[in-house]
Amino acid sequence: MTRKSARSGATSSAEIPAPLPPSLSAEAVLERLSQEGVKFLRLQFCDILGTVKNIEVAQSQFAKALRGEVMFDGSAVQGFTRVEESDMLLRPDLNTFLVYPQFSTLEGERGKVARLICDVYLPDGTPFEGDPRRVLRRQIERAEALGLTLYCGPEPEFFLFERGPQGEGTTRTNDHAGYFDLAPIDRGERIRREITNKLVEMGFEIEGAHHEGAAGQHEIDFGYAPALQTADSISTFKFVVKRVALEYGLLASFLPKPVAGVNGSGMHCHLSLFRDGKNAFDDPAGEYGLSSLATQFVAGLLEHAPGMVAVTNPLVNSYKRLIPGFEAPVNVAWSTSNRSALIRIPAKRGNSTRAEFRMPDPSCNPYLALALMLAAGLDGIQGELEPPPAIQRNIFKMTVREKRHHKIRELPGNLSEAVDALERDEVMVAALGEHLQDHYSAAKRQEWAEYSATVHAWELERYLDLI
Repeated sequence: MTRKSARSGATSSAEIPAPLPPSLSAEAVLERLSQEGVKFLRLQFCDILGTVKNIEVAQSQFAKALRGEVMFDGSAVQGFTRVEESDMLLRPDLNTFLVYPQFSTLEGERGKVARLICDVYLPDGTPFEGDPRRVLRRQIERAEALGLTLYCGPEPEFFLFERGPQGEGTTRTNDHAGYFDLAPIDRGERIRREITNKLVEMGFEIEGAHHEGAAGQHEIDFGYAPALQTADSISTFKFVVKRVALEYGLLASFLPKPVAGVNGSGMHCHLSLFRDGKNAFDDPAGEYGLSSLATQFVAGLLEHAPGMVAVTNPLVNSYKRLIPGFEAPVNVAWSTSNRSALIRIPAKRGNSTRAEFRMPDPSCNPYLALALMLAAGLDGIQGELEPPPAIQRNIFKMTVREKRHHKIRELPGNLSEAVDALERDEVMVAALGEHLQDHYSAAKRQEWAEYSATVHAWELERYLDLI
């Protein structure tokens, strides 16, 4: 990347994303719990790999929970802490309060369930630095110091599979539809509507739902929101999708590449920075209608994409999606006109000006992924990085020589290479923090070692009779 001097960016009068909700008090939440007839309160958090965890308390413990006095054993959670220093506290973010819809008749008979997403604290009252939500908060605070707020609109994709006779998961799809197909070819239409209804009941703004390109693959998009709210919503979204699928006797999977030979599931993230309620990426006088802040942010994403891919695409399986031929981005480049690049700038301008970051997949920890996207973009802004020229051609059809001419790099080819790239990227390591980065790298290296030591069916089919 090269550097250039900054210039101011103009903004338009297009619609502004919804502001953050007003802060709720503990008293207001207690009143809502009573009014709604809630019997159980779920205190939710996640481990470093993005697995959602929770402690559920009954009515008698609601006040204690809202005071942040519920303690748990951190040594039992992936990447948190050691046995000798295991006590941790859950301090709920009261603005995340919501009541779950009724998923089944039996569940309704047991009583309504509400949830609060929590930040993790040490017993002395200091924030736990290994809490993924805290990692994202740190980057949000950096942006706020510059007068900036990151907004994100995610596009999570998933598959619906049939279950076997014992309820086990399979990779048999329940339809053979393609992009934007209708029933009866699209047999997921009804369940998508049910998922949408549940999410709307919980306060989500659903922008669209449709069948995706592969058989049994679907996408439901929800509204643009500040980064922390988006990360919370992604975790809740995945829970609701899986829970509704279970009611229909199906398995919902966010695995990036569950079926060979077809498109995998991504989670494109539409990103923009706002300042004083206006889109700071918009500049009608700038090249492509982009402000210098926007191009610097894009430059930061491109610069650090290889270093963050171990977090945005965290599984061995993720790299079976990131291969040529299936619409997944493998080339570190940006474009304003085609979807073969890692970053695409959609056509709309004004307050809709944004960068579509196409690399992440829905298996990622959304808090860590958004934290690294923001850290990379801020590094581009503070370093005044200038991106290479935008590539308007279809990169998938370029020769190796043409890619070299345009200095287009490729992403790491597997999880092991991705972890190597992460550990070399000082900006990404600093954003994660020493504790979390050490535990995350160790977990991913162990995952790669186990995968590498496993004899897979492909090897037996290919070599057993031949060798």
